[in-house]
Amino acid sequence: MKRLWIYAILALACFSAGAVDFDQYFVDATLRVDYSFAGDSERQEIFLDQLSRLPRWWGRHARLDEAPLAGDGTITMRDHRSGNVIYVHTFSSLFQEWISTAEAKQVRKAMENVFLLPMPRDTADVTIELRDPHHRVTSTLTHQVVPTDILIAHRGEHNVTPYVTLQAAADTTRCIHIAYVAEGYTEAEMPQFIEHCREAMEALFAHEPFKSLRDRFNIVAVTCPSHDSGVSDPGEGIWLNTALGSHFDTFYSKRYLTTLYLKQLHNVLAGIPYEHIIILANTEHYGGGGIYNSYNLTYTRGKHFRPVVVHEFGHSFAGLGDEYPYGDDDPRYFSDVEPWEPNLTTLRDFASKWADLVDPSTPCPTPESQDSTLMTRRVGLFEGGGYLSKDVYRPTQDCRMRTNSVPEFCPVCQRAIRRLIDFYTAP
Repeated sequence: MKRLWIYAILALACFSAGAVDFDQYFVDATLRVDYSFAGDSERQEIFLDQLSRLPRWWGRHARLDEAPLAGDGTITMRDHRSGNVIYVHTFSSLFQEWISTAEAKQVRKAMENVFLLPMPRDTADVTIELRDPHHRVTSTLTHQVVPTDILIAHRGEHNVTPYVTLQAAADTTRCIHIAYVAEGYTEAEMPQFIEHCREAMEALFAHEPFKSLRDRFNIVAVTCPSHDSGVSDPGEGIWLNTALGSHFDTFYSKRYLTTLYLKQLHNVLAGIPYEHIIILANTEHYGGGGIYNSYNLTYTRGKHFRPVVVHEFGHSFAGLGDEYPYGDDDPRYFSDVEPWEPNLTTLRDFASKWADLVDPSTPCPTPESQDSTLMTRRVGLFEGGGYLSKDVYRPTQDCRMRTNSVPEFCPVCQRAIRRLIDFYTAP
């Protein structure tokens, strides 16, 4: 019960005023922390792998002790001397998705996870927690970080992967850093990768609120070549040698395209200005994946490339949930808890979501309309979302988080994205 109370406080107070002074507790460098998440559907554990130092800190400098969304896990850094919370980071992970699969009932696995924290000036205590779909803490680990530790590896000071700056933010000290990363492009195909990066970037900024707030984003394209062209497709018996080892059929889901090699991904990015990651995969086969505060991976050579890369960024950047049903097996949302994703509700705590945007005359649940002008603008309670057909509700009939054909994010998703952008760029 105490854990649930702490979680509720975190979720409800995510936009409370923070007062941690960056320069008092941190230096302009990044602490990269590599963990292994291990276990099965019944028991999960966290193991510390390695600590690394990167030359600069590209994350936020304000609201350091706040969390914009709850996510499926939390990292909390405390000053060792005072015990004060000096940094909070929330996230989701492929491992936490995997433990809900049938395979996780049969075997124990370990998966890599990498997180970027500001480098503390003095000794700090870092606590990482994983939570289940009922928001209960399933595993926790606390470890100490001593900045002078000689075994903290230094990365990104030499042999930095070549990259191209696609867009410089108006204020590079207060912006959101995005890195596009090449996957499955050979050296000869790098010009095509840059074209795909520009196409993806323009697709993103065609959508509000990204369009209006474009000058708050700094964007680079990281040209890491692969030995082979394309990506692995296990279902077709195709295994290729690529920079990030991505493949389709993640968790035996055909179009789920991801990489499990997060240490390699972040090695490629060491020394480059980045915080949020968009991996572009050189394939014509439809697929992708987006994990909150981890990465977005999207196919490129198909007609749905532009909407898919924007949709997946809705996951990885804004923590938005999928608004479509996808079979009711292995549910991730339950009636006893309110989803942390801002665009889904089980009605457990609808007041904390978009109740203020619903016109009093709108029936709830809200029936679907044949009027195309109402499909993305009329806010209500439409049943079906979070892969379930019943008991989970979405804000509008259609949205970029539901289908590829709709041209925009709905008002609820737009507001959620704007809040995230404001959070990361606060003065």
